[in-house]
Amino acid sequence: MLRFSCEKALLQSAVATASRAVAAKSSIPALEGILLEGDQGLMLSGYNMQTGIRTAFAAEIHSAGRIVLNARLFGEIIRKMPDDIIVFSADDKYMVHLSCGDASFDILGLSADDYPELPEVDDEYSVSIQQRTLKAMINQTSFAVSTNESRPVHTGSLFEVADSGLTVVSVDGFRLALRREPLEKIEGGAFRFVAPGSALKEVENICQDSDDLITVIQGKRHLLFEAGSTQLICRRLEGEFLDYRNAIPRSNPICVEVENKAMLESLDRVSVVISEKLKSPVRCVFDTDRVYLSAKTGNGEAKDICPVSGDGAGLEIGFNNRYLMDALRYAPADRVRMELNTGISPCIITPVTGEENFLYMVLPVRLKAQG
Repeated sequence: MLRFSCEKALLQSAVATASRAVAAKSSIPALEGILLEGDQGLMLSGYNMQTGIRTAFAAEIHSAGRIVLNARLFGEIIRKMPDDIIVFSADDKYMVHLSCGDASFDILGLSADDYPELPEVDDEYSVSIQQRTLKAMINQTSFAVSTNESRPVHTGSLFEVADSGLTVVSVDGFRLALRREPLEKIEGGAFRFVAPGSALKEVENICQDSDDLITVIQGKRHLLFEAGSTQLICRRLEGEFLDYRNAIPRSNPICVEVENKAMLESLDRVSVVISEKLKSPVRCVFDTDRVYLSAKTGNGEAKDICPVSGDGAGLEIGFNNRYLMDALRYAPADRVRMELNTGISPCIITPVTGEENFLYMVLPVRLKAQG
């Protein structure tokens, strides 16, 4: 049976990574555990039947083998052990002895035969991108992923890979978030897929803030994200994703430029009277070089003025405060261009200068006539 020794920090980090994909509650007890496999090195796996994470690291393997341990208990034990070399041994009755310094634990494991196989991902297409870039792209689009299960394909983000680069799009019926980045190389031509939002959160977590590459492999039914010695496998979402190119109106006569920070502060101020119970849109009146913001609920009324550059032609438009704030908060720029048309047309937020590497669209909320 499995016997190995390794540094506590390495094991603790691997347990934390694999645990992200462990099922919190499952009718299959093995799925609440981490699969440990020791051969050349040590590999830990977590899997909740939707997303699987495997991570490998160097350990001294004294005897090869496989075993499943309860993720929560094993994680707690490792975390509380002293910073030293951990010695692990399991017998053929799945009894595990762990020791580190003067501390030791005996816990019962489960047979690895009860652990479901992670899906194999056949390599149809692949692309590599810097980890920090993908991490930022997911972070700056995932807030707009839909939580509405009636359109399952929109509970994920669309990835489009072409010679021009990688485009990631999320949409939830009220707003759209798009990020674009150039790519160094793509294998096998252009391709597209939709990755579940829940899996992408974990991809964001396994990406380091580094120039190291992460490789994305598209199989027939599954996707594989590979960063260093860690792999994440998830299913692809099927269905017809919104035709976003035709959904974004671009001939907008009104264009103003705003400082994100100033606009966010103004929105934050007038949002004070808005609550979960007392929802109300923020009324924006775009004038020359300024926008008048106000909100009115049973709590009271709030008003503020935010400077902008450009002429808003007196356009009056209402927004869900949170949706507009999210777009401004996640936009990777200090200053953005807001394109507007009518009080019932979407607002388009893009960079002021340079490549259009992001675009956010926020649909307006109908305003009641002011009494």
